[in-house]
Amino acid sequence: MKRLLPFLITLFGLLAPAVPPAVGVTPSWLADADDLELRGFVDARAGARTGSDPYEKDVSLAETRLQLDLNWFKERAVFKFKGDLVGDAVTDKAEAAAREINLLFSPLDFVDVKLGRQILTWGTGDLLFVNDLFPKDWESFFVGRDSEYLKAPADVLKTSLFFEAVNIDLVYAPVFNGSIFIDGSRLSYWNPNLERLAGRDFILADRERNRFLKDSEFALRLYRNIGSVETAIYGYSGFWKTPEGMDPATADLTYPRLNVWGASARGPFLAGIANIETGYYDSREDRDGGDPLVRNNEIRLLAGFEKELAVNLTGSVQYYLEWMQKYDRYRRTAGLSARDEYRHVVTLRLTRLLLNQNLTLSFFAYYSPTDEDGYLRPSIRYKITDQWAVEGGGNIFFGNADHTFFGQFENNSNLYAGVRRNF
Repeated sequence: MKRLLPFLITLFGLLAPAVPPAVGVTPSWLADADDLELRGFVDARAGARTGSDPYEKDVSLAETRLQLDLNWFKERAVFKFKGDLVGDAVTDKAEAAAREINLLFSPLDFVDVKLGRQILTWGTGDLLFVNDLFPKDWESFFVGRDSEYLKAPADVLKTSLFFEAVNIDLVYAPVFNGSIFIDGSRLSYWNPNLERLAGRDFILADRERNRFLKDSEFALRLYRNIGSVETAIYGYSGFWKTPEGMDPATADLTYPRLNVWGASARGPFLAGIANIETGYYDSREDRDGGDPLVRNNEIRLLAGFEKELAVNLTGSVQYYLEWMQKYDRYRRTAGLSARDEYRHVVTLRLTRLLLNQNLTLSFFAYYSPTDEDGYLRPSIRYKITDQWAVEGGGNIFFGNADHTFFGQFENNSNLYAGVRRNF
């Protein structure tokens, strides 16, 4: 906990009144540039594990973050830069990271082109993903950073075509954009080779797919409204976004080739909003299911329903299924910690707004009846003024076995708190 003292000193220094006071106001040094807009925030957070973990530090989160969001508006074009400066007392590092650097322009009235680093999302799930094959940051999600950091940036060319019959999104990445996965550097995990939990004592190494034009990705979405129902068809050709393979010679984790085809629908139902989404995962390097070191083909299904339960109180539920294909062949070679053929997950979200909607109480829960494990995400956020907000919450994992998805993270359960100033 000694690391928290310099962290708090840094926090109070960065939150000094020198921060510009108004949201979205262009600072004085850009006063003559009417087509420029600068926003941003300073965010400081600290968190600690609720129990002991022999493989990780007791402090799970201790960082101060400055984000600058610059938009430059020109006729038929917008240039955007969004970047973070982060001082991290857990890793003893200071880092600069660009979340978005892109140019959006319209060469034709029915065409939008967005080129560069950007945040992408599609699909109908609430913190569950079927056809959203864009990178995620699972480490940020599990330690209590703002939920926007679950989405990791991708370096892509996105082209959107708008027609009366159907709209089309085309996304091309010349180099693979993988997710940030749990490698042991901050969160412990189940290591099947060691047949135990591991963390900083065994940090996983992955073999990057970084060959320009050879390790490329392509994603497609066709979507339109049919009456009041939003419908979409999806396609993806690339790689598993987290390392779902292993090289037996080096024990390096790998990203096997993957195709995904899916569809979704979302619309009004029983005084609420219902959604359904499905996808077929074609694991191209193990189509017969006989390689235990490469993830099998899967069918994934998601169904959800959201409704306002009372004034300023909303609730939603979801059901999610992963159905492994060629299971018999997998089971014969997978060993004692083999996954089930079916993995079921249900979720519940409750959101309550109070005090003129300045206070937000939120609870999100995952539970898998097949794995007998789960994950709870309670949070509370209070907006003090337009500039100031405070937040607290937790990431609570539980499970009967160390090798299940949520069960492996039980020792990483943590509570966190933070303060933010927008400008």
